[in-house]
Amino acid sequence: MGGDIYREDLERIALSVHVDLERFVTPNIFRTTRDVFKTLVATVLSQNTSDRNALAAYRRLEELLGDITPQGLAAAPLEDVEEAIRPAGMHKVRARKLKELAAAVLDRFGGNLNRIGDMSTESARQVLLSLPGVGPKTADVVLVNLGKSAFPVDTHILRIGRRLGIGNTYSQISGRIMSMLPPSEYLRVHLALIQFGREVCRARRPLCDACPLRDKCKYYASSGRR
Repeated sequence: MGGDIYREDLERIALSVHVDLERFVTPNIFRTTRDVFKTLVATVLSQNTSDRNALAAYRRLEELLGDITPQGLAAAPLEDVEEAIRPAGMHKVRARKLKELAAAVLDRFGGNLNRIGDMSTESARQVLLSLPGVGPKTADVVLVNLGKSAFPVDTHILRIGRRLGIGNTYSQISGRIMSMLPPSEYLRVHLALIQFGREVCRARRPLCDACPLRDKCKYYASSGRR
């Protein structure tokens, strides 16, 4: 596993981009609602689609239900939920998952997921992972927004981590970055790395000349640009 990437290097990346929270659906929803269930719904909507599409779907679902609650979502007709979240894509599959999620939260937690905010990180993670349609990345996205010790790795961060030699897998990259930062910095750096992956370290035609870490980058070295 690669090795000469340090906290100051991550900070250089973070300082090289501007992060607009309005463009990130999960931080946006958590910051404005402080509600774990709403935050989880927003995160599920963001799976395999853009934040813009996920936020559009969330707002349409909000218009349909009036307020996004486990009770309201569980009771809403499936076809109405499907139509509301159409902008997120895979709306039929996703609508069914959301209704299953709402029913599980109602049945097992009385409709109140906010209690996980008082749990340890691992206990909160286990609760989230036990819910329908929630995998490790979705759980970690919710956890880091709650201020807990988690570092989600999306496709952008996975690509950056591999190119810089931080690691090759979700767990390797997440663990290594967490070891370099205080927990208070996890969310800020997580969002900055995503933005960096969108703007600079792109999947196709990355802007290596604009990268502050190109001299440490394995991808850059192997590209023959030096």
